[in-house]
Amino acid sequence: MHKPSLLDNRYKEERGEDREAMGGVGGGGTGRGRGDRQAEPLLRKLSESSSDNSSEEHLVKRTGTVWTAMAHVITAVIGSGVLSLAWSVAQLGWVGGPAAMVLFAGVTVVQSSLLADCYISRDPERGAAVRNRSYVDAVRLYLGEKSQMLSGFFLGFSLFGNSVVYTLTAAASMRAIERANCYHREGHGAPCCAATAGGSSDAYYMLLFGLAQVALSQIPDFHSMAWLSVFAAAMSFSYSFIGFGLGAAKVIENGVIKGGIGGVSLVSPAQKVWRVAQALGDIAFAYPFSLVLLEIEDTLRSPPAESQTMKAAARASIAVTTFFYLGCGCFGYAAFGDDTPGNLLTGFGEPYWLVGLANLCVVLHLLGGYQVYAQPMFALVERRFGAGVVDAEMPLLGRVSVSRLCFRTANVAAATAVAVWFPYFNQVVGLIGAFTFWPLAIHFPVQMYLAQGKVAPWTGRWLAIQAFSAGCLVACGFASVGSAMGVFGPERS
Repeated sequence: MHKPSLLDNRYKEERGEDREAMGGVGGGGTGRGRGDRQAEPLLRKLSESSSDNSSEEHLVKRTGTVWTAMAHVITAVIGSGVLSLAWSVAQLGWVGGPAAMVLFAGVTVVQSSLLADCYISRDPERGAAVRNRSYVDAVRLYLGEKSQMLSGFFLGFSLFGNSVVYTLTAAASMRAIERANCYHREGHGAPCCAATAGGSSDAYYMLLFGLAQVALSQIPDFHSMAWLSVFAAAMSFSYSFIGFGLGAAKVIENGVIKGGIGGVSLVSPAQKVWRVAQALGDIAFAYPFSLVLLEIEDTLRSPPAESQTMKAAARASIAVTTFFYLGCGCFGYAAFGDDTPGNLLTGFGEPYWLVGLANLCVVLHLLGGYQVYAQPMFALVERRFGAGVVDAEMPLLGRVSVSRLCFRTANVAAATAVAVWFPYFNQVVGLIGAFTFWPLAIHFPVQMYLAQGKVAPWTGRWLAIQAFSAGCLVACGFASVGSAMGVFGPERS
């Protein structure tokens, strides 16, 4: 039997309240029964939530279009993950690498479509609409509070993990700029080039990036950062084009396409298995944006329906990103073969100005990409505990509160500290991607879809969807173990 969702209960309670208010129709105007009294606290909570939501509608101006949604999605998707894809293709080989990227792209299209439909929940009898303005709001409405708590754990881990990965990537790109300039001035064997490869240099750049994020984190909310996402998306296109072109030029210069069907050959089969698992985790990290999809959809104006605009933006954005992913991943592997670096841009030394420009574009993109993932986490905490009393006026940012300033600064500081402590780019990317992909991108969207559509258990559609979810679970479990071995095991590259 279909398990009633919180949304079903809300509709039933509201209809029961209407019948009671009519007095004498079907019930003779008698008071509420025992079951109604038990449901009263939940009904009161939902009513208060609905009232709060309605009052906020007057304060929120939704002006987003398919273009701004695409900017947000591209900023969220084409991030640090694209730089690790050449390394992933090198581990999987010429067949497995491109196939895995296309497969994860298809999975992302399906799950983003399912999740986009969960933004608006409607009562079929009364026409009332409820906006699910965040991922956890939708999970709570369709699946209940226990699922909300579980999804909140995975969501927090993923959002915080993205901040760590973006800090690692920005530091690597800033160090690559310095190294490219050193190559140009002193030659590839110069001592200054070797010195910039040290860990202390990485920590210095991480701290600089963290300071910049402390300032940007004071942007009030997601609705106020469309300009930053557009700028970041332009930067992501720039360095993706450059990486694509540098790889192609390197292949032409070599006169041969490097690599093989089975990928990099390692000493032991066990090492190969863990590398393959880690590569799958890297690709899983590179695609999904489900954790910020509803926040993006909440910025869209209507008509047309927000879900229609969101689906169109998601399909177009995933098609664009898959093109760049295949180009950077495949050309990078063809250029370097078994020596493909973990971060593609760190493998190029010349032309130094173009390599420096590409890495600069990466850093500028990450300034905005960091906020695309940080703002939903800030909003989640501040809606739960309150933003505090406004007591300061800041240039360009308007009025801010002490609690907001302290919490957001502490969050950036914590992410920076973790990045300094675990500076293992590929392994951290793979672990976060593998650990959070199935629950956030597959399990909860699938379960919400089943609850919304009231799909009966053990029917053909139910079995197909559950088999799809189970297959993704097996793949992500495998990738999680391999990536954990890379972060906490004896071998770190």
